Amino acid sequence: MRAYRQMRWAAAGVGLAAGLLWAPVAAAEEVPDLPGASSVWQVPDRAGPAQSEHPDAARYARQHPGSVPPGVNDFTCIPTDDHPRPVVLVHGTDSNAYSDWAALGPRLAAAGYCVFALNYGGEPGGDNYGTEDMTVSAGQLAQFVAAVRAATAAAEVNIVGYSQGATVARYYVNRLGGAAIVDQWIGLASPTYGGTLFGLVPVLEQTPGGMHRARRAIPPDLVSPALEQQAQGSSFLADLNGGGDTVPGTRYTTIGSRLDEVIQPATNIALRDGSATNMMIGDLCPSNQSGHFRMPYDEYTLQLVMGVLDPAQAATPPPCTVVPAGTGVLEMILTEKF
Repeated sequence: MRAYRQMRWAAAGVGLAAGLLWAPVAAAEEVPDLPGASSVWQVPDRAGPAQSEHPDAARYARQHPGSVPPGVNDFTCIPTDDHPRPVVLVHGTDSNAYSDWAALGPRLAAAGYCVFALNYGGEPGGDNYGTEDMTVSAGQLAQFVAAVRAATAAAEVNIVGYSQGATVARYYVNRLGGAAIVDQWIGLASPTYGGTLFGLVPVLEQTPGGMHRARRAIPPDLVSPALEQQAQGSSFLADLNGGGDTVPGTRYTTIGSRLDEVIQPATNIALRDGSATNMMIGDLCPSNQSGHFRMPYDEYTLQLVMGVLDPAQAATPPPCTVVPAGTGVLEMILTEKF
C-alpha cells in the first residue's frame, strides 16, 4: 500500500467516520487483458539506476515512467545451476516495479539470479499501477510468469511480493494454478488477512451502512478497487483464505513488522498454515523498528529475503542495526505530494 494514498484515505475517512458516528505515458506498451478492460499491465523497459531509499526510488519513478531497476527484465538472461529459478518481483499498491524494487532487483541480479518485474493492475490512462481489481491483476501476473518461463526455459520461478503484490501473487499461486510453477512465495508486509487502514475499517464496519456510505462519499481516487479488497474482512480475502491460506506445492514465507503502519493487528500479516514460515523483523532484530513503507529498502529485510532464496546465505545472520520507528514515512508522504 502506498504512503500518500493511505494518508489521504485516512484524512478523508476520519472526517467521514466522524460524520457517520454523528448521524503519463509509459516507456513500454500497456496491455489490456481484454477489449474494453478496466485494467492494464506493462513490462517496464526504461533502464534506471539502483536506489537505496524508497522515497528516492518513488520520486525517480514518478519522473521517469516505465522505468525498471538495473539488471531486471533482461529477457536474454539464462538461469544458472546455482540459481535455476528466475525471481519475479511484484510491487505494491499505487506503485510500480521501479519504485518498490530498485534496491532488491539489482542485488538479486548481481548475485546471479535472472530477475523480472511487471507493472500490473493499472487504470487505463492513469499514472500508476496496483490500483485495479486484484483478481484481474493475478491473471496479469500469470501471463507475465508465462512469458518469463518461455524466455528463460525455466520450469519454475520464485516470487517476492511486497504489500498488495504479495497477495496478488498468492492469489495466482492458490487460485490460478501457480503452485505448479512457483517453488517459493515470499511476502513482504503482506496484508494476508487485511489491514484496518489506520483503524478506520472497524469503525466503518460497526456503523450501520458505514462501508457502503464510505464507497459513495470518499472520492474514487482515494479508495481504489485494490485498496478496498485489502481491507480486513473483505470478500476478496475471505475467498482467498477460505479453506486454508496456502496450497500444496509451494513454500511460503512472510516477513513482516509488528510496527506496520498499515496492517494492524500485525498478526494479520502471518499465514496460519503450520507449514508456512512467518518472520517478524523486530523479533529477530529488536533494534530494527522498520515499518510497512521502509521494508523493501531495509537492509536487514533484504538480507532475510536473500537468505530465504538461498539458504547458504542464511547461515550468516544479517547485521542488526538501529532503525527508529517511523523511519521513512514522512519522506514518502512528501515525495508523493511534492
